[in-house]
Amino acid sequence: MSYGVFIHRADSIYDDSPAERYQFPAQYLKRVQACVGDWIIYYEPRKVLATRGYFAVAKVESVVPDPTAPGMHLALIAPGSYLDFATPVPFSGTDGVIERGVLNEEGRISGRAQAAVRPISGSDFRRIIEVGLSDRNDVLPRVDDAVGDAGFHENILPFEYEGERTRVAYLGSRIVRDRVFRRVVLRAYDARCAITGLRLINGGGRAEVEAAHIRPVEASGPDIVTNGLALTGTAHWMFGRGLISVADDLTILVSRQVNDPQGIQAMINESGRVLAPLRPADRPHPHFLQWHREHCFKH
Repeated sequence: MSYGVFIHRADSIYDDSPAERYQFPAQYLKRVQACVGDWIIYYEPRKVLATRGYFAVAKVESVVPDPTAPGMHLALIAPGSYLDFATPVPFSGTDGVIERGVLNEEGRISGRAQAAVRPISGSDFRRIIEVGLSDRNDVLPRVDDAVGDAGFHENILPFEYEGERTRVAYLGSRIVRDRVFRRVVLRAYDARCAITGLRLINGGGRAEVEAAHIRPVEASGPDIVTNGLALTGTAHWMFGRGLISVADDLTILVSRQVNDPQGIQAMINESGRVLAPLRPADRPHPHFLQWHREHCFKH
């Protein structure tokens, strides 16, 4: 087993779904097989406009031939392992490139940096993960544990581990994953409720919106921004109970079973549609929206 870097872009010609599968040609088969059972980092190339750089981590569960495309293979991602970075990591900064393994003996960027799949050292992996999962967002998500008159209190978990076992526990921690997911979703939606359009920041500088999974974690929903919506507490409650849902064109749907349809309609922003993130790649994926309509929405 070994760590790896998988290059992915939203407009890729490959049939990728980063939280579920990664499609690749046979030339990369041995490199991907070496990653089975271990973690990889997704990277968006520098030539992509507004690139996110290194933007997520996931664990490769298995590799299988793609039944729909001769000569192609699929790296299947372990359910529940994918996690967007709270802080996307640029390829290079003031200290040079963060992935030192792409440098040649002269310290210059080598051709390895162009490989769609490449191995990565443990030290490079940890360096990128440390930056990607760091807490550097000033608009903190809303939490429910009040502490007297001081406002809201959050227990910040520092990125520290000793050895492989602790690393795996950290990446799999539900507390850590929920916290990072909230930050990713709030950033994508500019801390604004996608249903009501409200952007409320409390006196402690924290956003009064929550990050809702479209397909819940309990139903194998991944921690990817396209499976998330920024919602106020009330909108989150209605969405979770199937009183509202979202069509593929982002039209907000109201259940016929609600006892106050006019009141709910009054809460919805004037467009009648989800206020989507500016970055198209961050918008709710139809795959997750369909799941919510079929399994949660009260028709």
